[in-house]
Amino acid sequence: MNESMVTFQGWLGADVRSRQAGGATVTSFRVASTPRRLNRASGEWRDGPTQWYTVNAWRALGEHCAASLRRGDPVVVHGRLTQSTWVSTDGVEMTSLEVDASFVGHDLNRGTSEFSRAGGRAAAEVPAEPSAGSSAELDEQAPEPQDQVA
Repeated sequence: MNESMVTFQGWLGADVRSRQAGGATVTSFRVASTPRRLNRASGEWRDGPTQWYTVNAWRALGEHCAASLRRGDPVVVHGRLTQSTWVSTDGVEMTSLEVDASFVGHDLNRGTSEFSRAGGRAAAEVPAEPSAGSSAELDEQAPEPQDQVA
């Protein structure tokens, strides 16, 4: 399979939009990615041209993006890159870059985030970190050894 996969960092330019497509949820959002380059001669950082991507996240990923992302959030996106070309009503040929996302996350170089597990195991089933209690308390938390049947 010869598909162009990309990973890029950027900022959400607008709130996410969700819709139904063929019985599946698809969430779309725009991400602006501006490369920065160091001019070694002057020692100054310069911004390159901003590239805008439309990101489409399907099914559970789309639902999680809709619940987690807001305008202005820094994100990292990985997915399949596609390019569309069309002629606008003004007769101008336009090109857009779209990414069908495989993975989306907050860019933790820019701030912090908190993860909440969705579906699957309930929070009560996730083992808690042992507290710094006495060894008797820790022994009470340890599972009983299983008898082996020969």
